[in-house]
Amino acid sequence: MKDINVRPIQLSDIPDILKIYEYYITNTAITFEYVVPTIEEFTRRIKHVIQRYPYLVAEVDGNLVGYAYANILKDRKAYEWSVETSIYVHHTYRDLGIGSHLYTHLFNYLKQQGILSVYACITVPLQDDQFCDCSSYTYHKYLGFSEVGRFPKAGYKFNTWYDIVWMHMELEDHTTPIEPIRYFKDIAQL
Repeated sequence: MKDINVRPIQLSDIPDILKIYEYYITNTAITFEYVVPTIEEFTRRIKHVIQRYPYLVAEVDGNLVGYAYANILKDRKAYEWSVETSIYVHHTYRDLGIGSHLYTHLFNYLKQQGILSVYACITVPLQDDQFCDCSSYTYHKYLGFSEVGRFPKAGYKFNTWYDIVWMHMELEDHTTPIEPIRYFKDIAQL
């Protein structure tokens, strides 16, 4: 495989990343969405995120093959130094290091913003099935995330109940006093 190029999203990328996400909606329990969002809805979501946080895409040979982003953990001022992350890699490009490239860039940007903690919400099956396995959980543990909470049978999709697990990783030490975070648009050369 050629080099993996990671860069901030452009609005022209939205149809390609929606196709990546569509696969996970229609074929997996990794996301609990049942219906593929419209381009307009997906665009609205992305525009909301990029007001503050990085939304990155990965390309291989000019093809968009994955994306990752951070978003607010909770909408209260005291949570400002923590974010929730999401990552999706095209299903035919999994296990090629694309996710690691995306997360490396994402975490570097988040550190520059002053973000201290990242969280990920992972679907975990009660037993592996055709719609979900533990690979995302295992991958996040490999990266240094630790499980901090489990919600048993929190989601129902494809006639099956799934647990969700919240995982956490500290990017930087939590010191006091703390500087306010910076917006992504203020630290990135877009």
